[in-house]
Amino acid sequence: MGQSSSISSPSPGSSQRFTGPAYKTEISTYNPEDRGIFGNIDYISEIPDECLAIIFQFLSSGDRKQCSLVSHRWLLVEGQSRHRLSLSAQSELLSNIPSLFARFDSVTKLVLRCERRSVSINDDALVLISFRCPNLIRLKLRGCRELTDVGMTAFAKNCKGLKKFSCGSCMFGVKGMNAVLGHCSSLEELSVKRLRGSNDGGATAELISPGAAASSLRTICLKELYNGQCFQPLITGCNNLKTLKLLRCLGDWDRVLEVIGNRKNCLVDVHLERLQVSDAGLIAISNFLDLEILHIVKTPECTDAGVIAVAERCKLLRKLHIDGWRTNRIGNEGLLSIARHSANLQELVLIGVNPTSISLGAIASNCMKLERLALCGSDTVADEEISCIALKCVALKKLCIKGCPVSDQGIEAFAWGCPNLVKIKVKKCREVTVEVADWLRARKGSLVVNLDLCEAEAEALDASVSDTGAQDDAGEVPPAVSRVTVADAPSSSIGRLSVFKSRFGLFGGRSLVPCTFRR
Repeated sequence: MGQSSSISSPSPGSSQRFTGPAYKTEISTYNPEDRGIFGNIDYISEIPDECLAIIFQFLSSGDRKQCSLVSHRWLLVEGQSRHRLSLSAQSELLSNIPSLFARFDSVTKLVLRCERRSVSINDDALVLISFRCPNLIRLKLRGCRELTDVGMTAFAKNCKGLKKFSCGSCMFGVKGMNAVLGHCSSLEELSVKRLRGSNDGGATAELISPGAAASSLRTICLKELYNGQCFQPLITGCNNLKTLKLLRCLGDWDRVLEVIGNRKNCLVDVHLERLQVSDAGLIAISNFLDLEILHIVKTPECTDAGVIAVAERCKLLRKLHIDGWRTNRIGNEGLLSIARHSANLQELVLIGVNPTSISLGAIASNCMKLERLALCGSDTVADEEISCIALKCVALKKLCIKGCPVSDQGIEAFAWGCPNLVKIKVKKCREVTVEVADWLRARKGSLVVNLDLCEAEAEALDASVSDTGAQDDAGEVPPAVSRVTVADAPSSSIGRLSVFKSRFGLFGGRSLVPCTFRR
């Protein structure tokens, strides 16, 4: 680097760096043609491989691909430091597996996804992947319809350190699932969606047991399963289960919840959506004394009695989502019980429920930790109820009002109430105007006000209907009268199940009301 430059005085573009109290070194501005100062030294090549790998971790997948083209060394380091890989799992992948995983030999998280119209990988490809990725801890399979129980069994034997397994729209069955649970003793999360192979066998179908994962499983998520009851031994056999999500699965689930409730459990998060579950199931849930999060979504057989049982015993409840599906079976009585017993409530979402100022006022007064509130599709939430919330919800930070008969008068109340309010969202409330939103923003400068105009949405909807000739209004919540016919229902609950399916439909209209608080 030299002691000093050839110029006696610093140039305007030069910089001075003091390396000690005894002397001063002046470094001129870098000039690529000045070989006497820097020469041809490549400082990037002196970065250790470990540091280079850490840098790659902060880059996107596209940037990593570009960096791998810089040199053979960067190509090697990028491949060895990539732990997450997502592949198109078509049948052509089989011939590329050796070279692909020779480069990416440190993969621990793998996603194999195949499109619906394509032929997916088969058992040979999955087994070969298991040999190349013995340290795999996460696997997600989507649309791999050519995989069978044989391939899943061989994979489970080779990847025993698996911690998270998720599959959707696959054709392997109960034996393959039991193989994963039997060999992967460290499995913590299991997610199953539309497992086609589990439909075989009817009443004599083999059941899925927890196996070696009985003590390690923490999360189970089952979605859209026709024969979801075959998972009953798995759910009831996991003593350390903390999260249970059951969405759009056929069968009577009251018995499963009762078995769990009658023994010691540590469930914290329960999500029930489009299920045949009644107050008996909610009463069983009331025995989950550690419960903090509960979602009751479109379960028409649940009433105030079940909600009261949960509120009285589950004192740690923090998040509660209720979608009453406009059946009016959950109302003021259940909400008043929540107000009396759920002092730790932080998030409350009410969809298709008709509370009044009495129940909302009690919740606002007693639930002093309530920070997030959503009121959607309610015919009784008007200006009086909104003003009550504005007056009493001191800790409220986020509020969503959708499809309620609220006017400007109710929204104006937030100019003086809710001192901690950060964001308010109003959607499909016909009597709320832009003027009050602008006035509220000017009144409380730190408040974020999101207002969706119903008039603009109605005009766009009318235009789309006139162009396509559609008859249904996609913006409104239709009455729950869709009919679904499913054969070979379980004999133990055929009466309730047939009525349930004929009136409400398990798989129809999935996006009637979108989720209010998305993570």
